Amino acid sequence: MSDKSALPAGWTGAAPDADALFAMAEAALATLPDVFAPHIRGLVISVEEFADDEILASLGIEHPYDLTGLYEGRPLTERSIDASGGMPDRVTLYRIPILVEWIEGGERLDWLVRHVLIHEIGHHFGFSDDDMHALEDMA
Repeated sequence: MSDKSALPAGWTGAAPDADALFAMAEAALATLPDVFAPHIRGLVISVEEFADDEILASLGIEHPYDLTGLYEGRPLTERSIDASGGMPDRVTLYRIPILVEWIEGGERLDWLVRHVLIHEIGHHFGFSDDDMHALEDMA
């Protein structure tokens, strides 16, 4: 029988709560190459249970289980030197859809959280979903 110290930070062995997913996201951020650090400084990461109906409708998504993460902000490719102020860029991870994908897919939860987070950070760099899927296929 393994002891609790073998579990990821913040995880008690029960279904991971928002704090546990946030800890996994922070650990994933810490593994990104240093070259990305200046570009993601100030990026806000949050964990919510599900996307709300307004967000789902704006994205044309019918079921809340179909959205695991969301980038909100202005991609770096669309910024100008004159633009300042405004809200910070945000990546929201949706806990329940991530847990469902984890259960159905069977990969490690921390890897899935990292994948969703990096996918959403890709939008921060101006990549579309199609761009990121092409890059994943090449890797």
